[in-house]
Amino acid sequence: MRTESYTSPSRERWRGASIRDVLLAFLREQGLETPLLEYRIMQAWPEVMGEVISRYTRQVFVREGKLHVQLSSAPLRQNLLMEHKRIAQKLNDHVGSYVISDVCFF
Repeated sequence: MRTESYTSPSRERWRGASIRDVLLAFLREQGLETPLLEYRIMQAWPEVMGEVISRYTRQVFVREGKLHVQLSSAPLRQNLLMEHKRIAQKLNDHVGSYVISDVCFF
């Protein structure tokens, strides 16, 4: 009589891996990693940009690797346009991954 237990190859693959690594791999395999990161970028906007800018923000969405932000203040829009690449980098740093290449204001 055999007393050894069977271990599937997929189970062996994850032996010693953290739950975080397993979940990230699952999300990647299912094509859900990018939408999740895009959602995190949109949620990070108020935290990264602060309360004052958030008050003038009307809409935030990601399309084709760019964050689109609708602002209700034209002068603020002009000021942020000069910093669009830096803002994209700050947001990417906040979520810990390269998600957006640019920020577009309208």
